Amino acid sequence: MVSRHLNEIRANPLFAETNETSFAALIRGAYIQNFPPHTEIITEGEQAGFLHIIVDGCVELFSDWNGRETTLSFLRENATFILAATIKDRPYLMSGRTLVKSRIIMIPSEDVRAVFEKDADFAKSIVSELASCYRETIKYTKNLKLRSATERLANYVLRLQIDNRGALSFSLPIEKRRIASFLGMTPENLSRAFANLSSAGLMVDGQNVTITDEPALRALANSNPLIDG
Repeated sequence: MVSRHLNEIRANPLFAETNETSFAALIRGAYIQNFPPHTEIITEGEQAGFLHIIVDGCVELFSDWNGRETTLSFLRENATFILAATIKDRPYLMSGRTLVKSRIIMIPSEDVRAVFEKDADFAKSIVSELASCYRETIKYTKNLKLRSATERLANYVLRLQIDNRGALSFSLPIEKRRIASFLGMTPENLSRAFANLSSAGLMVDGQNVTITDEPALRALANSNPLIDG
C-alpha cells in the first residue's frame, strides 16, 4: 500500500488514537479497491471477512426476504461497514452495494479483532463508533414509527438541503425508488408524499427539487434533534 493510502486510513477517526504498532498490525493485510457502480460488495448471511471503510463514493446497505427488498442505510466518505459483524465474528445481517464508483479500504476482520483485544485506545474508538451506529439506528426507527410518510419525506429533503449548503434547489442524490425504500414507502406512496408537499413549499421535477417556502416546509417537518440529530 502506498503512503497516500496509509494516510487515508490513518485520517479515519476509527484509527486516530491507535499507536503505530497496532496500526501496522491493522494495515499489514489491508488494501484499497475501486468498485464500479452497482457492485455488491458484501452479501447478507456470509461471514464478515473484512471491515470496509469508504474513502469516496456511496454504498447502499440493504436486505431482502421472500422476494421483498428494503434499503437500510446510505453510507458515504469515512463510513465503516459492517463493524459489529467484524468484532463479533458473525455473518453479515445486511448486503452492501455501490451506487456510484467507490473506493473502499478493506481490512481483514481477524486483524481488527486481534488489535481490538490488545489496544485499549483502539477498543475505545470501536466502542464509540458502535455507540454512534446504535444511536443512528434508534433515530431511524423513531423516524419510521412516529412520522407519517409526508413528514419523513419533508425531513429527508431538509437533510439534503444541509448537505447542499443550504441551497433552495438541488438534485436528489439517488433514484426515487431507493429513497422510497429507505423511508419505508412504496414508490407510489413517495409520489403522493411529494404531491402533499407541493402545498408546503416544495416543487419536484424529475430528480430536481426546489424549496419555494422554507418556513412552511420546516413547519410541516417539525424536525426534532432526538430523531434528526
